[in-house]
Amino acid sequence: MGATNEDFYAKSPINKVDYLPREAKEILKSLASKWKNVLDPNAMEVINLKGAMTNEVFKVKWQTPTGETSQRVLVRMYGEGTEIFFNRDDEIRAFECISKSGYGPRLLGRFANGRIEEFINARTLLASDLRDPSISALIAIKMKEFHDLNMPGPKKVHLWDVLRKWLVEARKLASPEEAKMFHLDAMDNEISLLEERLSTTHQKIGFCHNDLQYGNIMIDEETKSLTLIDYEYASYNPIAYDIANHFCEMAANYHTETPHILDYSKYPDLEERRLFVETYLRSSGEEQIDSKVEQLLDDIENFTLANHLFWGFWGIISEHVNNIDFDYKEYANQRFQDYWLRKQYLMSSPASSHDLSAKEGKVLH
Repeated sequence: MGATNEDFYAKSPINKVDYLPREAKEILKSLASKWKNVLDPNAMEVINLKGAMTNEVFKVKWQTPTGETSQRVLVRMYGEGTEIFFNRDDEIRAFECISKSGYGPRLLGRFANGRIEEFINARTLLASDLRDPSISALIAIKMKEFHDLNMPGPKKVHLWDVLRKWLVEARKLASPEEAKMFHLDAMDNEISLLEERLSTTHQKIGFCHNDLQYGNIMIDEETKSLTLIDYEYASYNPIAYDIANHFCEMAANYHTETPHILDYSKYPDLEERRLFVETYLRSSGEEQIDSKVEQLLDDIENFTLANHLFWGFWGIISEHVNNIDFDYKEYANQRFQDYWLRKQYLMSSPASSHDLSAKEGKVLH
C-alpha cells in the first residue's frame, strides 16, 4: 500500500502491538530477525487498517539503522464466528495456489486465528477509482486472468450450496422479528427460483473472487499493474456472478462515517457495463464478441439478485457473530430491499434485462 493513501486506511496511529496474540508476535520476530536491515526485531510497530468487515487487518513495520522503514508485512486476524462462511484450510490452499501462480501476495506464516502475508508494494484502490475508465479496464483484464486460473478441486458452481447453507445459519441466528423483516421463510423458494432461472447451459464457469470490492484490489502506480487480494470467499462460480458482484460494489464506500450505507445511484450505467464486458472478453483475444457481450450483460444483471441474497445472508449472520464496528443488519436490509426491487423488473419482463435496467435505472437505484 503506497504512501498516497496509506494514512487514509490507518484506523489509529497508536501502536497496536499488544493486540496481537503471542504466537503471531513470535512469528513476526522470527521473520524480522532474518532481515539484515531491521534494527530490532522486537521493536515492531503495529497499525490497525480500517475498511475490513470480516477480519481485522494490521500493518507491521520495523525501523532500520538508517531510520528508514524496513520491509513491512500484513497481519490478518480472523473475525469471530467467520468459520461459518468458509473453511480456512480451503482458503489457505487457494491462497498458496494463487500466490504460486503469481497473482497474489506470499503467505509468510500462520497462527491459530490468523495469518501473516507479504505486504504488497502498491496502494489499495479507493471507491472513486472504480469509476476511472483506465482502472476499470485493468480490473476487467485482471478479472479475466483470475477466472482462468486452474485451481485444484471440482470446477462446479458453489453459489447455490453456499446460499442454502447461509440461509440455514441466518435462520438459526436471527430473532423472530429479523426473520420476519427479511422474509427468511420465503428464501428457500427465492434461491430455487434463481437457480432454475440462471443455471443455463451457456454459463461460463471460472474461478471467481466473489468479493471484488475496491479494498481487495491494489495498484502499482508506476507499472499500473493490479493485484487482487483476500480470497476468503473465492470459489468456482459463473463468471457473470463475479462481475455482478463487482458492479454492485460500486454502490459502496467503506471509508466513510457510515460505511454500511449503499448508494445504488452509483451502480454503473449500461455504457460503463458494456465497456467493462467488452474489455473483459477481448482481453483473451476474442474477436467476434457482439452476441457474447449482450448475453453476458443480461446474465450479469440477473446475477445481481443472487449477489444481494449472498451478502444479505452474510449481513444477518455477521450481525450476530462479528464484533467489528459495522452495521451489518442495516447493510443486509439494503441488500434485500434492492433484491425485491430489482426482481420486479428482471424476473417479470421479457425484454432484455440490461436494456430494462437502463430504462428503469432511476427506479431501480
